[in-house]
Amino acid sequence: MRSFRDLSLRPRRWPAALALALPLAGCATESGGRDSGSPDSAPSASSTSRPGATASAAPEEVRGQLRADGHTRRYLLHRPAADDGRRPLVIAFHGRGADAAEMREKSRLEKAAGARGMLVAYPEGLDKGWGAGEQATERRPDPDLDVRFTEALIKHLVRTERADPERVYVAGFSNGGSMALRIAAQRPGLLAGAASVSGQLPAGAAAVEPTGPVPVMVVYGADDPVRPLAGWPSPPPDPEEPILPSLSARDSAAAFAAAGGAGEPVTEDRKGYDRTVWRLKEDPDSPDAPDASGTPDASDASDDGREATVQLLVVDDAGHTWPGSSIPPPKGFGPTSKALNATDTILDFLTSG
Repeated sequence: MRSFRDLSLRPRRWPAALALALPLAGCATESGGRDSGSPDSAPSASSTSRPGATASAAPEEVRGQLRADGHTRRYLLHRPAADDGRRPLVIAFHGRGADAAEMREKSRLEKAAGARGMLVAYPEGLDKGWGAGEQATERRPDPDLDVRFTEALIKHLVRTERADPERVYVAGFSNGGSMALRIAAQRPGLLAGAASVSGQLPAGAAAVEPTGPVPVMVVYGADDPVRPLAGWPSPPPDPEEPILPSLSARDSAAAFAAAGGAGEPVTEDRKGYDRTVWRLKEDPDSPDAPDASGTPDASDASDDGREATVQLLVVDDAGHTWPGSSIPPPKGFGPTSKALNATDTILDFLTSG
């Protein structure tokens, strides 16, 4: 395996499915008309600024549409004020029963990411959910539909918004967190990193298995009453849409660690949470690989070990919530921890390489 640093900078190999999807995918305005491929801007003082504007332009929210697989898919896009050429992209998936606006308000990813010069896209799931597992259901007869949509959205934003294909990240909450993990598991070559809050890898008939090395962070509430930290091998039936069985949060992270050739993890106590870290395997020919004594070069990782890792953060006194959020969670979702700011923690992790 090449070193993680080399791997993270390698050219992205767009899957054949993505190449086929683009002739069928176009961006439409809110009125439903087709344009040249640029998304329709939401009315604002800066709505006339387009890609290529000067660095003095204000941040901008765009309401976009993308036609893919016979569906008109919507998303919110936040452009940073600064325009420094190719920009990193974060795609943030909302939870089940929610929407893009709710995910934006819960996480405020666009504020923290905008300060880092990053684009943030909040896509809308069909029927307010995501096909995070491999199992076909009555509501989601094509279990791969959202994987192809994500591929098409990345390709579209690389083309129209100058997103950097070498710095594409996914994140999500709950069902959206599981969707982010699915993309990381099945399309690691598209991503430079992924993060999930309150989301686990599907199991059983819907199981998703990681297929290659990619940095992943899983943030989970120790007292999650909606989907337990230990996983849900046999969830109760749901009258509208089956709830997928899942691995535990630890087993979800460990699956990505195994796919990256990681060794034994190290767990440390932090104020308000525990952090478990797996180091992804390095190429023995890499200059940053361990020497004959087994000691890695000091430059191989940042001081807190975020580079080239898979991480699990278990947050104390936290439920099925986004740590650090100021938005009150629904009744029965448990408390929101203020000991950890999940948004800053995730973005620091994703961009640390």
